[in-house]
Amino acid sequence: MQSDCFGEHLMGCEPNWYQGFPSPYYTDSHKEFRKKCREFVETEMKPHVEDWIKSPEGYPASLHQRAYSAGLQGILFPKEFGGAREDTDYFHELILWDEMGRCSAQVLGQLQINSMAIPPVLLHGSEEMKAAVLPAVVQGEKSISLMISEPQAGSDVANLRTTAVKQDGCYVVNGQKKWITGGHRADFFTCAVRTGDPGFGGISLLLIPSSSPGITIRKMATQFDNTNGTAFVTLEDVKVPEGNLIGDEGMGFMYLMYNFNHERFVIAVGACRAARNCYEESIKYALKRKTFGKQLIEHQAIRLKLAEMLRQIEAVHDSCERVAYSLSKGVPDLALGATCALLKVNSSRCFEYCAREASQIFGGSSIVREGQGMLVERLYRDVRQAAIPGGSEEILLDFTIRQAVAKDLKKQKKAAKM
Repeated sequence: MQSDCFGEHLMGCEPNWYQGFPSPYYTDSHKEFRKKCREFVETEMKPHVEDWIKSPEGYPASLHQRAYSAGLQGILFPKEFGGAREDTDYFHELILWDEMGRCSAQVLGQLQINSMAIPPVLLHGSEEMKAAVLPAVVQGEKSISLMISEPQAGSDVANLRTTAVKQDGCYVVNGQKKWITGGHRADFFTCAVRTGDPGFGGISLLLIPSSSPGITIRKMATQFDNTNGTAFVTLEDVKVPEGNLIGDEGMGFMYLMYNFNHERFVIAVGACRAARNCYEESIKYALKRKTFGKQLIEHQAIRLKLAEMLRQIEAVHDSCERVAYSLSKGVPDLALGATCALLKVNSSRCFEYCAREASQIFGGSSIVREGQGMLVERLYRDVRQAAIPGGSEEILLDFTIRQAVAKDLKKQKKAAKM
């Protein structure tokens, strides 16, 4: 078993199957892909993180082309547009996000956003639209961002106010969008607009080039260090050709519903690895730090903290694998709504717990942006970007139980009318 170990051998610092334990999910193909991802992170990402954090531009856009050339980026997209999706499964994707999560500060974060913004175009866009957008994004030459949230409508998508009015063969778009991840580096936006009446049924999706006249994009300062970031976008009389409508008018919300589960899966895998990073930093520090005449690891209180961190991490990772298996077996997205909602909540709460406990273990070293606790300090500030985007914890928990009882409530109401 030991000969199959990969990466860090200290228990819990890597997923269970990395440490030589058998798994029904992974093949030689997954092992080869894991090696590619690890090498890319170690050589192309980690050595440059501190410089990219200090740079207003963040990481270079050329990193996407290097990721594509290395055989990483293509696994997310179909062969037809230069990808390799047909040769892989969702466990390859789980490996990708897990390995990327070993490098903090959102390095290559736009790859996640591309994977979330492309599906509506891929599934519902015209052939002309696909040809204009997908090959360039898949091969790392351009980027695309989701543009949904607004200053007054984050998780409350049904109440978005950005309007798109037909006029002379175009949609004239007006409104504001906020928290648009990667918006400052996007070449295209998959944009949710209101083309009809209030509520879900009045929402449509448009493909909008970021270079369109009338668009102003401002990168926003954030709580966490970011080399990708989020943006505030203002649209003033932006003219978008009618041919840039993605699918049918009024179907925008339904198209987005198919996106949410994948988005939550991606966030959950990254949050799980972030929690594992907290554990890895903490257990290594506890093995070398001495207090009151003995190693930190010799204090029972510290061992209990580490054990509880690992208990939660392993449970969340197992859940990530369960979702990856369901997706690989073709379970419909809509059937996984509650499962993915709970997965994201469990992962962000696990990350929050581990970040706090890691800070306690490192003590004063965890509150300064230098020295041994520098990574833990950064991870602590990363927690909320796992807990809030993709649906806040409170909304996802409520959604889970509403979905759980929906059929029974419908039956009760039907029976009451009889």
